[in-house]
Amino acid sequence: MISKVKNAMTNLVGGMMPHGHHHHNHNHHGQSCEQDSLPPRFPYNRPEFLDLTPELLQYSTEHASRPVLALKRGSRLPWKTGYAEVINAGKSMLNEDQASCEKLFVKKPNSKHRNSTLLEDNRVSGWKLTIADGTGIPLHFWGVFDGHAGSGAAIMASKLLHRIIRDRLEEICHLLEDPAGVPPICLAKNGSPYQVDAKKGAAQEPEDPDSVSDSTVRFHMEKVVSLENLVMGVIETAFTQMDDLIQREKASYAISGGCCALAAIHLMGKLYLANAGDSRAIIVRNKEVIPMTNEFTPESERQRLQYLGFLRPELLGNEFTHIEFPRRIQHSELGKKMLYRDHTMTGWAYKTIVEDDLKFPLIYGEGKKARVMATIGVTRGLGDHDLKVYNSNIYIKPFLSCVPEVKIYNVEEHKHGPDDVLVMGTDGLWDVTTDREVADAVSAYLSCCDPSDPMRYTLAAQDLLMRSRGVLKERGWRLPSEKLGSGDDITVFVIPLAGQETET
Repeated sequence: MISKVKNAMTNLVGGMMPHGHHHHNHNHHGQSCEQDSLPPRFPYNRPEFLDLTPELLQYSTEHASRPVLALKRGSRLPWKTGYAEVINAGKSMLNEDQASCEKLFVKKPNSKHRNSTLLEDNRVSGWKLTIADGTGIPLHFWGVFDGHAGSGAAIMASKLLHRIIRDRLEEICHLLEDPAGVPPICLAKNGSPYQVDAKKGAAQEPEDPDSVSDSTVRFHMEKVVSLENLVMGVIETAFTQMDDLIQREKASYAISGGCCALAAIHLMGKLYLANAGDSRAIIVRNKEVIPMTNEFTPESERQRLQYLGFLRPELLGNEFTHIEFPRRIQHSELGKKMLYRDHTMTGWAYKTIVEDDLKFPLIYGEGKKARVMATIGVTRGLGDHDLKVYNSNIYIKPFLSCVPEVKIYNVEEHKHGPDDVLVMGTDGLWDVTTDREVADAVSAYLSCCDPSDPMRYTLAAQDLLMRSRGVLKERGWRLPSEKLGSGDDITVFVIPLAGQETET
């Protein structure tokens, strides 16, 4: 088994394209023949807002020319959002990235609307409460989904994740109406606050949420949870629900592979950036860079993975060790001392080598070539429920988390100009372009554009994409510096932070 893993790792790390770092061989995915015979959950396509003809869809898959797809002039996404994408240089047959951009409304489920005149004039922190007019609280969603080992999971997430988030928010819509309030710790079955008399221990369930008194007795050690943290929890659980849905529907549909997921949700004046994977988002404000995501890789999550391997050694299949060494250990080195570190350590120490240390390391390789169990180069995302170590029955999913890290940016705390933007991109963009280079390129491009041109943000996204893709030369796709350009799928959103002011 170990020799097979070593051979697979050699082929993967030594022979793959430099930037295909979460691609793993489809044969490693462990999908059964039954999956191959099932219909797809959603047919393959590019994002609907591109409005591609069948001919353009076919043209978009040409690896030799790698045509850039962007919004058509006259197309308009919410906030005047700009978008561009390009297929990889041959790593996979189809573009496995997906994207979505939606405007939705959060409404009370089966609620009786209140006096419309009062609510239509009510402003809270600069956003207009519009529940009473039948539309609800506006919610804007942007998502990029970087697929691997197929596009099935990425397509499904792009179609459904925003709906799941909206549905979960509707369950707390009555709490969102009062942003200055403190969410109750406990809700009754009907969704109203569940009050407890701290002195008598008597529970009360008001029939009408409006009848709740502010004088409710609170326990001495009661934690106060902010509405922002409640929304963050909704987003986190929605990602988990999306992952569970992919697993359940695999019984009826062919849903290939997995995907990294990066979503931006604008709700009530705040942007929530949720990242599960190695896509990235930055805010460019006054030409300065504000990172809004962290990348989750085998190296960045080493201690979490090692701790799980330490707690649940059966998940390692008696073939891997959770301990990390600077290199593979030779059998002749048994009894000698070598540098190591485990889940408790940031630094390194020496230990005496024993037989168990000869097992293949749980995390192998460095940087973009680091892999979990010699198979996959990312540690968070959606899907991958069938993913196994090459030629084994060892599942990798227990080590992969679907839970995103959520960061918040208060849009209304700042005055944004037309060149202040949120840039979201799959790793194909960032593999060869730094945050600073992206910020400088966007700022320079937008400064040369007509501020009234609705295409300026799409043109900026297209410019970013072409900078990372490079130009095809005799030795492959090259940047102006002659370094290799990105050989991966690339997807880019450029979202103006003042865009909400253009919404009607």
